[in-house]
Amino acid sequence: MRALLVVNPAATTTSARTRDVLIHALASEMKLEAVTTEYRGHARDLGRQAAQSKDIELVVALGGDGTVNEVVNGLLHAGPQPDSLPGLAVVPGGSTNVFARALGLPNDPVESTGALLDALRTGSERTVGLGLTEGTPGTEDEAVPSRWFTFSAGLGFDAGVVGRVEQQRERGKRSTHALYVRQVVRQFLGEADRRHGTIVLDRPSEDPVEDLVVSIVSNTSPWSFLGNRPLYPSPDASFDTGLDVLGLKKLSTPAVTRYGTQLLMSSPERGPRGKNAVALHDLATFTLHSKVPLPLQMDGDHLGLRTSVTFTGVRRALRVIV
Repeated sequence: MRALLVVNPAATTTSARTRDVLIHALASEMKLEAVTTEYRGHARDLGRQAAQSKDIELVVALGGDGTVNEVVNGLLHAGPQPDSLPGLAVVPGGSTNVFARALGLPNDPVESTGALLDALRTGSERTVGLGLTEGTPGTEDEAVPSRWFTFSAGLGFDAGVVGRVEQQRERGKRSTHALYVRQVVRQFLGEADRRHGTIVLDRPSEDPVEDLVVSIVSNTSPWSFLGNRPLYPSPDASFDTGLDVLGLKKLSTPAVTRYGTQLLMSSPERGPRGKNAVALHDLATFTLHSKVPLPLQMDGDHLGLRTSVTFTGVRRALRVIV
């Protein structure tokens, strides 16, 4: 098997020595070309080159969720073709690694490499669904390029938190769970529309859901992790179904306390609930509109401000080695 290994040298939980060990372990089982990313978007470019290649059968992403997202967007630049495109494998190297953990992979990169080699020997793989976003026709965002996400997206509050975290990282702060918690508090205190949301969710043949402050879109469950604690805003979300949405219509202090506690105590059987919570399951397509520009995030990557985004759940989009 000929494989491309995309290595993010800035991965937060792997040292250069560990990455060398992992590369040698993988190279012992396949014809491996390892490339270290050098700029933002490089992993996407490498994924695209692999998709256009006639002999690369596997792309391995060694890094965090951002690296995986870029590789996926490169592989699927011409659309999903799981039977003809290279398969994807993930060796987690980031601070959270939601996609890898949602697939059931160990969070430790060495153990995950061992699991990957076992899966290759036995031919173990699955085809997963993904989320796709694009600018909504007839709006000022209609020219925004489409983009795939693997596990989550969000317009509004959670994307604002992601943006704050990225700003702190650019200032030299380490990406830790404590950093995320601090930015959640700061985003809440700075949220201008936390009592009356500006987001409207539109679905075909359904009444619109209005006045959302929070709109969390999940392609799988759990949505994220706080340390080793999984968080389940949409417990029924799955790689085998469409997209799920948790919307909140109010972020008053009592509401944040209630829903924050419910999220921390959530489980595969029960997520946040209440009169200001809206839970939607297995959506094929929908649009989020906002009366004011709001931040958008996908797979933990801040993508700037948007007023309208159309989401599509695409089943059986990508072949993954697990």
